[in-house]
Amino acid sequence: MESRDYLFKVLVIGNGHVGKTSLVHRYVNDKFSKHYKITVGVDFALKVLAWSDTETVRLQLWDIAGQERFTSMTRIYYKEASGCIIMFDVTDSSSFRSVRSWKEDLDSKAMLPGAPYPCDLVPWQIPIETIEQFSKANGFIGWMETSVKENKNIDESLNFLVQKMLMLAQNSVPRWELEGGRIQVDSPMKASEGGCC
Repeated sequence: MESRDYLFKVLVIGNGHVGKTSLVHRYVNDKFSKHYKITVGVDFALKVLAWSDTETVRLQLWDIAGQERFTSMTRIYYKEASGCIIMFDVTDSSSFRSVRSWKEDLDSKAMLPGAPYPCDLVPWQIPIETIEQFSKANGFIGWMETSVKENKNIDESLNFLVQKMLMLAQNSVPRWELEGGRIQVDSPMKASEGGCC
């Protein structure tokens, strides 16, 4: 059998202090720290996945600074992205309100209409119904709650994204179905579980 090698650029965007760097470090290095320096511009990480016996996926994770002073540079960072994770902190309602702006910025600069954008969430100070309505109304394929600190749904959320990007790369789907609903995984978090972004 012929082996296939895929390279996907995945953006991790959202306001500052929502846990983007924590997510990337947990996913790539399986480490968590409460102390990270603020990202200036962009930071990069690479994760190689043996997706199947014949497929290797290389993920370039681009941790984009969330401070307003860096938004003029996002067009450069977004170029040739295959997917994106837009994060917010449910303990900071302004970061949730900013998700629409981040997606509009991404859509206008990256021209990836319908590309997979699962949100990274921590339960549950923003009602599930609000997240569902927002996700559906703004053209997301879905959303998933995660906890970087507790290492819950990190691999699952990124695997979901890789699966969607592979389907698109292999022309298995003509376009994304933008359902916007909650993405269910084998080990979903309970609403009562706390977490840290």
